[in-house]
Amino acid sequence: MTRPLPLILAQAPGRPADDLAGFTSDVERRVKLRAPGALVVYPELHLGESAPGVPAAPEKAAEPLDGKRDAALAELAGDLGIWLVPGSVYERGADGRIHNTAPVYSPQGERLAAYRKICPWRPYETTAPGNRFEVVDLAGVGRIGLSICYDTWFPEVSRHLAWMGAELIVNVVRTPTSDRTQEVVLSRANAITNQVFVASVNSAAPSGIGRSLVVDPQGTVRAETVDAGDSTLTDVIDLDEVSNVRRYGTAGLNRVWDQFRPGDAPLELPLYGGRIDPATWNAAHTTEEPPR
Repeated sequence: MTRPLPLILAQAPGRPADDLAGFTSDVERRVKLRAPGALVVYPELHLGESAPGVPAAPEKAAEPLDGKRDAALAELAGDLGIWLVPGSVYERGADGRIHNTAPVYSPQGERLAAYRKICPWRPYETTAPGNRFEVVDLAGVGRIGLSICYDTWFPEVSRHLAWMGAELIVNVVRTPTSDRTQEVVLSRANAITNQVFVASVNSAAPSGIGRSLVVDPQGTVRAETVDAGDSTLTDVIDLDEVSNVRRYGTAGLNRVWDQFRPGDAPLELPLYGGRIDPATWNAAHTTEEPPR
């Protein structure tokens, strides 16, 4: 049995928040002649620029999640029959605070979830941090987890997404700086330590410096872009590879999700005021409600 998931990763420069017509045309161009039911992913704040390569002021680009933009994106996903992560957007919350938020839309034209970036890139980013990890079930396919750019530097984020049953972590990125080199390494490290797929999608110039990639659960780079140009990275991954690697081990050896056994003493984690409890260590299955 296999669970194939076609990926269409748009390494694209950003565009103004109100350029929904241009975004629609761009998505249609990239999806044309591709497999139906594909997961289409754009970079962080793709709809969030005031000029080429210049992020818009959050207070000017933000709107409530349930607004005209949301309706247009949902309709686009439904019309094309795709799973759509349009990058992230500036969201104005009910309390007036502005978040960097990644929504997910279904082939039926519905918003399934929205993830607020937990780790804004401080001191440079001013958006309010989110307080909830988010996984999304793609019906009949599998479960993905969402992270945004700087989140990948914090192993707790990827670990929790994997623990909640994510088989693919989608990391949307807007990195124009030299630390993209480290982010590529971290994408592979997060895939290895959690035995999950990772898709890291960076912006093209002038918004970012590219180097988007897809990593398998053993840390092997399956597909990548080699420069900062506007390009479309495609792949078809088999989500059953996650369970295979966990069953037989990375390189046929390492079974990190089987490390703790019943009867092992819990390990206190003073940094978090918590613990690793062998009774709750194993990752959830996609047939289960994700733990919180």
